[in-house]
Amino acid sequence: MTGRLVDLNCDLGEGFGQWTLEAADEDLMDLISSANVAAGFHAGDPNIMDRVVRLAAERGVAVGAHPGYRDLQGFGRRVINARPEELINDIVYQVGAIREFTRRHGVRLQHVKPHGALYMEVAKDEDLSRQLAETLARSSPETLLFCMGASITHDVARAAGVPVVREFYADRDYANTGSIVFSRKMRRLDPQEVADKCVRACLEGKVRTVEGEDIDIAFDSICFHSDTPGALAIGTAVRAGLVENGIRIASAAEVLKIRNAA
Repeated sequence: MTGRLVDLNCDLGEGFGQWTLEAADEDLMDLISSANVAAGFHAGDPNIMDRVVRLAAERGVAVGAHPGYRDLQGFGRRVINARPEELINDIVYQVGAIREFTRRHGVRLQHVKPHGALYMEVAKDEDLSRQLAETLARSSPETLLFCMGASITHDVARAAGVPVVREFYADRDYANTGSIVFSRKMRRLDPQEVADKCVRACLEGKVRTVEGEDIDIAFDSICFHSDTPGALAIGTAVRAGLVENGIRIASAAEVLKIRNAA
């Protein structure tokens, strides 16, 4: 079983200039324990980064960098063919931006979580995963790396000594492989069905796949996306479902600390 302690994370700051998503960062922030802050390449700008990090600091929410492909028009959901070295440098650049805002507001950078198509590319590319893990191990060995448990990233990062946080996706479908089914455009979901899915995953360690099978799933953090239609209702239902079933919500760092000590 996954247990009765879990992190709840969401991607925030995913606007640009005057453009914002349907769900306000301020409302979503009240639901979560870890925030993945868009770092400027797929979404976000310096003013938004500053506002979201400050908001997280005020509300006691852990902060992570959410680097993506340099793809504002496609929201980071299109693959860009580039050498692994180039992509790692793009990630370092974006992580550095978020880290400076965390320093400005007196909090530490808890984690790094690649965004969208970059997340999925890292998950299956051993060379890219290795370079990312080695970079984090050198530059900030205490920084957590968010990834799917069923990914090359997870195995490579653990071998490199990088602390990993396995994610469960509330608002994404699963395949029998244990990987999520990547989608560029999400349909509107039933918030209660999403919440029930998360509670079952926590209590039973199971998830139903698109192929109609139940598979085992282990994780440390539950993610929902701010750009999913109805994100606020989904996040509200998930949090309520967890609390009602005695599942405590804590930052990813605290979850790992407690589980590692058990």
